[in-house]
Amino acid sequence: MQKLRTYLITSSTVISAILCTTSGAWAETVPVPANNLEQQVNNNNQQEVMSQVTSVSQLSDVQPNDWAFQSLQSLVERYGCIAGYPNGTYRGNRALSRYEFAAGLNACLDRVNELIATATVDLTTKQDLATIQKLQAEFSAELTTLRGRVDTVEAKTAELKAHQFSTTTKLQGQVVTVVSDVLSNKKVNGADIPGKNTTLGTRARIELVSSFTGKDTLFTRIASNNILSPGINTSEGNLFFAGTTGNTNAAIDALFYAFPLSKNTQVKLIANAGAADDVTNTVNLFDGDGSFGALSTFGTRNPIYGQLGDKGIGINHQFGDKLTLSLAYLSGTANNPTPGNGLFDGSYGALAQLTVKPSDRISLGLTYINSYKQPLLTGSNNATSTFNGEAFSSNSYGVQASLGLSKKFVLGGWAGYTNSKVLTGTKGDVDTFNYAVTLGLPDLGKKGNLAGVIVGMEPKVTGSNFAGVTKDPNTSYHIEGFYQYKLSDNITLTPAVIWLTAPDHNDKNDNVVIGALRTTFSF
Repeated sequence: MQKLRTYLITSSTVISAILCTTSGAWAETVPVPANNLEQQVNNNNQQEVMSQVTSVSQLSDVQPNDWAFQSLQSLVERYGCIAGYPNGTYRGNRALSRYEFAAGLNACLDRVNELIATATVDLTTKQDLATIQKLQAEFSAELTTLRGRVDTVEAKTAELKAHQFSTTTKLQGQVVTVVSDVLSNKKVNGADIPGKNTTLGTRARIELVSSFTGKDTLFTRIASNNILSPGINTSEGNLFFAGTTGNTNAAIDALFYAFPLSKNTQVKLIANAGAADDVTNTVNLFDGDGSFGALSTFGTRNPIYGQLGDKGIGINHQFGDKLTLSLAYLSGTANNPTPGNGLFDGSYGALAQLTVKPSDRISLGLTYINSYKQPLLTGSNNATSTFNGEAFSSNSYGVQASLGLSKKFVLGGWAGYTNSKVLTGTKGDVDTFNYAVTLGLPDLGKKGNLAGVIVGMEPKVTGSNFAGVTKDPNTSYHIEGFYQYKLSDNITLTPAVIWLTAPDHNDKNDNVVIGALRTTFSF
């Protein structure tokens, strides 16, 4: 409407300018009285020679100091309704007849009406306004509800901003409680398994996730853990989230700082409690660090990853979207200053892994680990041996794969081989092998749920010429099933069963069934 008012005002200006400008040079046809033959001839000659001009500077007899210069300039350049003679003159002092005035005024008004029509073509009509009013009335309830929701969101945002923990640090936490028991009451390696000895344990973690640049991460975790694995006289079947002492004292557990070295290279400096999942992709759908997914150490990731230490450095470099190279050096005695320990003289694990991801549903990991004084964490007693305290080094090779046949059907598995060399005392070599096949059913029954089955062989000594470690006589199969049910966004319930067919890879031992119920609270 502002444009419309402007054009109406302008049209008045045009008329005034015409009245003030004495000129006969109009672009329109100019009728004259029939009884004035000489004037008619002259006007006809004018019609033949007049031509439209686009700039007032084309008129040689119009000067900037003329009293009507600005009015003439507007009529020529803004409205395009003034013509000049072929010789480039305007002849502004020539007398103006009433016919000429009428013709010129009509030409300019036509031009003004054309401009007004162009300016108002997109303006809202009365019909449009009526439609809007009708829609507003029909959706008044929804608009009121939406307004209330927006007000609520604004209030909550203001409250969160006023009470936020930190502008640079996110506070999060997790509590895992486990009820477990051995569901069989027989013997392993000549010793009784405690029967009907149900236990309840808890692992609690408080995590501070800080960032100083928006791209880096300082991670600090405070934890306590009194969960213990069932005592079945072998390391097979132990629980991944179990502690080692049952101590409930809280302490700084994990601490690392991660930052980008370049666009495709990420560096992580780990001061404590580092693990394989901190430095590489373990390529297992069930690796939830004990909080989610598999409950056993064996079912969580390829056991060769257990030969890493917990303090050091990890580097990940991405070669595009499909290939990642992971390098890590983690020491188990980095903080110990005594001889034979420290960052480089003590136990360590050095990892190199290529992770290939040709699609969102397919992943493949090729892993090599060189370690020193780092035993396996699960398997038979022979496989987890510390070799009678002798110094030893190991070379481990692993392959892990995950294949999503669909969004709700994922096949996976791994194989791992470890060759350990005893370096002192009665030297010798020990070969250990393990493998597993996994089946995952994501979102089974409800989005966020996960059902899983693991079938495999925990680390087994398949060959040894070291006197302190013997070859395992038989093969025990690890069969684990669980169903992770999402009660809410913050609570997950996971019942699980672990079946060892010949514990400690010895068929003289009775099979063992371990039952567990894990509840995970996240905030």
